[in-house]
Amino acid sequence: MKYVIVLGDGMADEPIESLGGKTPLEYAKTDMMDELAAVSEIGMLHTIPEGMKPGSDTANLSVLGYDPKKYYSGRSPLEALSIGVPMETDDIALRCNIVTLTEEEGIPFEERTITDHSSGEISTEDCTVLVEALKATPGFLKEGYELYPGTSYRHCLIIKGGEVMDLSQPHDHLGCKIGEFLPEDSELLRMMKESYEILKDHPINIERKKAGLNPANCCWFWGAGTKPALSSFEDAYHKKGVMISAVDLLKGIAVGAGMKVIKVPGANGGLDTNYEGKAQAAVDALTKDVFELAYVHVEAPDEMGHQGSVEKKVKSIECLDARVIRPVVEGLKEAGVDFRLAILPDHPTPIRIRTHSSDPVPFMIYDSTNEGSFDHKYNEKDAKASGLYLAEGPMLMKRLLST
Repeated sequence: MKYVIVLGDGMADEPIESLGGKTPLEYAKTDMMDELAAVSEIGMLHTIPEGMKPGSDTANLSVLGYDPKKYYSGRSPLEALSIGVPMETDDIALRCNIVTLTEEEGIPFEERTITDHSSGEISTEDCTVLVEALKATPGFLKEGYELYPGTSYRHCLIIKGGEVMDLSQPHDHLGCKIGEFLPEDSELLRMMKESYEILKDHPINIERKKAGLNPANCCWFWGAGTKPALSSFEDAYHKKGVMISAVDLLKGIAVGAGMKVIKVPGANGGLDTNYEGKAQAAVDALTKDVFELAYVHVEAPDEMGHQGSVEKKVKSIECLDARVIRPVVEGLKEAGVDFRLAILPDHPTPIRIRTHSSDPVPFMIYDSTNEGSFDHKYNEKDAKASGLYLAEGPMLMKRLLST
């Protein structure tokens, strides 16, 4: 038996008036998921432990079978693992988003508004140039501070011998003036202000503005944490696993758990990611290699939720269905492989609030060897109506593997 988890990041949502009172998942054309749901169990899963922030870090740890209350030490240290950043036990890692702030003349930095946490999903190539420009500016990085480029707008700052501090997540404050959300730490605040002055007139941003794209004009630090210590996934669940994701956080979780990370060309965490490449990588790992579990993570629904785009969120779900789930199912069946498949989000990212919530998410588990018959589809409404509720995220992995 082989196992697959297809995770549509932030896919769950609330009913939306423009969709006739349906959620994006309920409204989207998802022929494959509906076909599977008719022969699968569905229910609701609570991925975020009580008292913890609803993030992809805690939620994906939970779905992968790790109790965040035991294993979570911060988001950024996990991302640091994925890009090979060396960390000592007294180092602090922070996520560094390159965000978009408004550029009105003559107003204080604190009065600027954050309009985009991802700078229009800027490419890794362009954003790496911007990060290197920051690093090359004399005095920008003081002794004991190290900045590492990551993927797209997501980068990593290491503070040697620092302390974990509470910092605001940029995607929680879109459309807001930034003053009340800036760090109390004077060094981080200095770096943010200087990064704006360095980046706003950088040639890349001049060209982006000419093209009608959001400029990547400021650092935003958040997600502080210490060096993680995850246990081996294979030791815990007796399965050799692979992670297929464009997002450094997920790759870092996999590195910490001793799973193989498969890098798919063209996978970028955006709406135009290489869906088919991810699907094929999962099929190949399970049919041509020794791996028994593939975790396929697709970031696009979450990004579209943060953008507040109903149309694009619906499209991202339809792409997940037709271009990831269908080829995975068909590829494994053609190979004659028995498999169990879980489909779910990690957390909701409702269009209404443009950030994460802690509400339970709908899940589906399909078993190719045990096709029943159910009168439901895969969406929030039907999953709630099923009456099946898993109160803790790690319960999903145990349920998936209980054959």
